[in-house]
Amino acid sequence: MSNERETESTPERVVIVGAGLAAVRTAEELRRAGYEGELVLVGDETHLPYDRPPLSKEVLRGDRDDTTLRPSEFFGDNRIELMLGAAARSVDTASRTLTLSDGTELGYDELVVATGLRPRRIPGLPDLAGVHVLRSLEDSRALREAIVPGARALVVGAGFIGCEVAASLRAREVEVVLVEPQPTPLASVLGAEVGALVTRLHTAEGVDVRAGVGLSEIRGDGRVTSAVLGDGSEIDVDLVVLGIGSIPATEWLEGSGVEVENGVVCDGTGRTSTPHVWAVGDVASWQVPAGGRRRIEHWTNAGEQASVLAKTIMGVEAGAAAQVPYFWSDQYDIKIQGLGAVTADDTVHVVRDDGRKFLAYYERDGRFVGAVGGGLPALVMKSRAKIAAGAPIDELLTAAV
Repeated sequence: MSNERETESTPERVVIVGAGLAAVRTAEELRRAGYEGELVLVGDETHLPYDRPPLSKEVLRGDRDDTTLRPSEFFGDNRIELMLGAAARSVDTASRTLTLSDGTELGYDELVVATGLRPRRIPGLPDLAGVHVLRSLEDSRALREAIVPGARALVVGAGFIGCEVAASLRAREVEVVLVEPQPTPLASVLGAEVGALVTRLHTAEGVDVRAGVGLSEIRGDGRVTSAVLGDGSEIDVDLVVLGIGSIPATEWLEGSGVEVENGVVCDGTGRTSTPHVWAVGDVASWQVPAGGRRRIEHWTNAGEQASVLAKTIMGVEAGAAAQVPYFWSDQYDIKIQGLGAVTADDTVHVVRDDGRKFLAYYERDGRFVGAVGGGLPALVMKSRAKIAAGAPIDELLTAAV
């Protein structure tokens, strides 16, 4: 990957493909960095750019309907052109031309890929009414309209989205079975120890949590009526929500020469393998100082990367994106918060647990690399400096006693 500066002069037109948080933040940061040229946001949905985290929570519960990131006047005032309702179909990086699904061809000087993720599907499932995924505003509204108190729902996958959906459905008086092939909910991202605490939280709220089992089959005549799990058990259902993860939306880059490997491969400032093409947000696999590359699917990361990328495009020394990732997930009355690049392979120390609220420290090679807490925000956030410094875990454990 080339590390030489790609922008010989200030670009006349920057095109950002995607109209979510990462795209809007990139546009904002470019203007903040002094960019005065044309700025175009391309999005496949017709809605103004909106925030996604509330979709599985407030929007699904019916507490909120509008999650627009910025009003329409904002884009006019900042000379940001919105081209909505047509997805990127392909890009010719030699001629620097983007082609949209409606046939529109759009030239660019610099192209920023911010297309985010798309939900995983389970191959072979019949196309039945009552089966939902949750990624877009329309997905959330469709699921919300299908909710009837007393209905029976199967949520497949107990990652963050699956757990949040289960909590929101319980708030709407829906009976919920939550299935997860891993040993516990969130085991693949936070480890089984914290996953067990999350299991306890959902069980206390009336969710039937079934770990170590997945979905084998759904049945119905036009509409789903039952589901067969991997252990052979069959349950009656009115709704099925698939929350089995997401994959980077990069299909439109095939044949472009832009390197893709579990996301768009980037250096530590958002440059891709192809000159004048950049990537930011959930779709981007950025190089990290510790070595290797990572996609970080957290809300705060989008803004941090956007700032670095925009300054680099403008030829300003930007430094690196924040090295202590932050994430959160609202489930019932508990906000689960995390700091650090934690993994399921880290050693987990549960240092506080009152039966509902909890705090866990993550250790790697004897160092403090992260903290995850449920309902204890102050204790999580105060650990940021120690995580950034890679403090010895023994120092933290001694203080926690």
